[in-house]
Amino acid sequence: MAVKSESDNTPLPGTVFSPRGVRILKVVVIAMGVLLVGGFIFVIGVIAYQASNLGQGKSSTPDKPATASSNLLPGTETELAIPAGATVVSMALDGDRLALHLNSSAGPEIVVIDLTSGKVISRIGLNAQ
Repeated sequence: MAVKSESDNTPLPGTVFSPRGVRILKVVVIAMGVLLVGGFIFVIGVIAYQASNLGQGKSSTPDKPATASSNLLPGTETELAIPAGATVVSMALDGDRLALHLNSSAGPEIVVIDLTSGKVISRIGLNAQ
């Protein structure tokens, strides 16, 4: 029968650690390793989830609820009524809004269109001073 001659708090030969301290240190190192690997897996999973949902976020105008009938599908066409003889000078796109700078015989004008619904949001007449 083996008899334990040293107490649990006696340092191991050549070290300052006791057998109890070594066991605690092993448990802490293993737990930290598991947390580190789990954290990496979580971060990679979140990145993959966010990358798979690109472009499916909320619109920039949360004040009106989006309905299936009001949203235009990609590739659908809509028409904009502009004055006869008017020409498009320039266009600018910002999110789901399109601004058209028109020149006509009545004068220059800026038309802002909501691309999700295809409706004209505002018409701004430009007057020289």
